[in-house]
Amino acid sequence: MLWDMQISDPRAIRALAHPLRLDLLELLARAGPATAAQCGRILGVGQANCSFHLRQLAKYGLVEDAGPARDRRERTWQVIDPRPTIRVTAGSDALVGRQLERIVVERETQAILDSLDRPRDEHDTPGSRTGIVAAIATVTAEEAAELQEKWKALLEPYIARTGTTADPRHHPGQRHVRYFMAATPMPTIDTGEQHDGHDH
Repeated sequence: MLWDMQISDPRAIRALAHPLRLDLLELLARAGPATAAQCGRILGVGQANCSFHLRQLAKYGLVEDAGPARDRRERTWQVIDPRPTIRVTAGSDALVGRQLERIVVERETQAILDSLDRPRDEHDTPGSRTGIVAAIATVTAEEAAELQEKWKALLEPYIARTGTTADPRHHPGQRHVRYFMAATPMPTIDTGEQHDGHDH
């Protein structure tokens, strides 16, 4: 999932500003239609809790009823957009927007830490291990925006598969891998030097 959906309604942003709702949205985007019970088993959460949050996501048009399950006793849910993205647009509630952004960052950070703590075995492949790239770059605002667009363009062909490949087991060697990019401007270093325009 690319967290780039254009949302300006503060109520919709507030509805998403909950870790479990983001988990559910991501799960349905990755695995396809599922019942609240199935979501609960995968996420380790009670069925009633999942059902409540799925209804809230549906209320704001983020998921929809996909019809009854095979046993006809429970409904299934699916994302309306097979590749949901989230972007808090300008003019929306700034405080709620920051809350949502913070939750997204916390979720991704926890996913990285969980991956680092996961035991390794002989079945590990390069794609199953955490890949970390850290660097300090000197860029203008325009160049920073260009880097972000290039990063998204690089991932685009692989993200496109997610909306059409509900079960990666149908494609030997493929698996779902999380990618997260964050550009964090660093504080300016004040050297304390004064320049009067004359050489000394």
